[in-house]
Amino acid sequence: MDLTTVREIVDGRSRVPWRPGDAWLAGGTALFAEPGPHLRRLRDLTTWDWQPVTVTGSGVEVAATCTIAELLSFAEAPDGPWPAGRALIARCCRALSSSFKVWNTATVGGNLCAGLPAGAMISLAVALRGTCRVRGLDGRERTVPAAEFVTGAGLTVLRPGELLRAVRLPAAALAERSAVRRVSTHPWGRSVALVTGTHDPVAGGLTVGVTAATTRPVTVCFRRVPSAGELRRALREALTSDLLTEDAHGRAEWRRHLAEHLAHEVRCELAEER
Repeated sequence: MDLTTVREIVDGRSRVPWRPGDAWLAGGTALFAEPGPHLRRLRDLTTWDWQPVTVTGSGVEVAATCTIAELLSFAEAPDGPWPAGRALIARCCRALSSSFKVWNTATVGGNLCAGLPAGAMISLAVALRGTCRVRGLDGRERTVPAAEFVTGAGLTVLRPGELLRAVRLPAAALAERSAVRRVSTHPWGRSVALVTGTHDPVAGGLTVGVTAATTRPVTVCFRRVPSAGELRRALREALTSDLLTEDAHGRAEWRRHLAEHLAHEVRCELAEER
C-alpha cells in the first residue's frame, strides 16, 4: 500500500527531533500493510547495519532488524547450540502467516512493535523469557521484559521516539525443554491461539504462555508440573474476559477454550504423559 502522505525518509542514525507523523522503518511489511494518513516522515533503521543474530555464552541477541528468514536460518542450522530453544524459535517463525517474500523482508522488531495478538515473535520472546533493549533518540537504553513489552492490541511500552534495538534470549531459557501448539482457521492463516511451554528439567518448573487468543501475552508459572486441574484453574484465573481477543477470526470464548486445550497438550508433552 502506498503511504501517500509521507514526504521524507531520513537516516535512522539521525538525531533530528522526533515529531508527530514520524515512524521507524525496518522491513516495512506492517507499516505498508494498512493506511497511515498520519505519517509524514520515515526514519530508516536499516542504515545501522546491525548483526542479525549474535550468539554468546550467555544466550542469543536478536537485532530488531533481523528478518524472519534470518532468524529461521539460525534456528534450523545443523549442530547449533540449544537445540530445544532453537526448535521453539523455528516453530514460532513458521507460525508467522506470510509468504517467503514477506519472511525475507519482515523483521523481528517490526513484529514485536506492531503489538498484534497474532505476532509470533511476541510469542517467541515471551516463551524464552526475553528482554527487550529499548533505545531513545539520545542513545540511552532501558530494558523491558518481553512479557511486559506489549500492553494491548497494537500497543507497546515504547515512548515517542524510542525504538526496539534488540531482544536478548538467555541461555538458561534456551536450554529448557519446550513445546508449541497453534490453531489457525487456515493452514497458512494467522494464529487464533498460540500456546508455548518451557520446562526446566533440573528445578522442575513449568511456564505456559498464551498469545494470539489474548490482546497481550499471558503467562502462568508453576514450581513443578501442575496437574490438569491446576493448569485449568490457573488459566481460567489469568484469561479474564478483558484480555481475550474477539474479531472476525474467532469469538473470545472459543479462543479461551482453544488456549486451555492447547495448554493441556503442552503440559502433557512436557510432562511426558499420554
